[in-house]
Amino acid sequence: MGMPLELNTMIVTKGLEVRIQDNLFTLKKEGYRLYPLDIPLEVRKTKDADPTGTAKIKRLELENNITTITYELLSLNSTN
Repeated sequence: MGMPLELNTMIVTKGLEVRIQDNLFTLKKEGYRLYPLDIPLEVRKTKDADPTGTAKIKRLELENNITTITYELLSLNSTN
């Protein structure tokens, strides 16, 4: 029996990120998703939006069909 798995190369938040402290955030996504760890990735609000910043994923948890990532925001692009 197989399990659906998605590979991601950017972080799409849809505004659901939760700040833990300073530049550290968590994000829960439905389904099982793999992300590269400790490599700078683009952060976007939606898949088609302009990048809002760059982050490194520090922790990845897969449990009960939910993926939870903890990421550190490295840079934030200006909204102007």
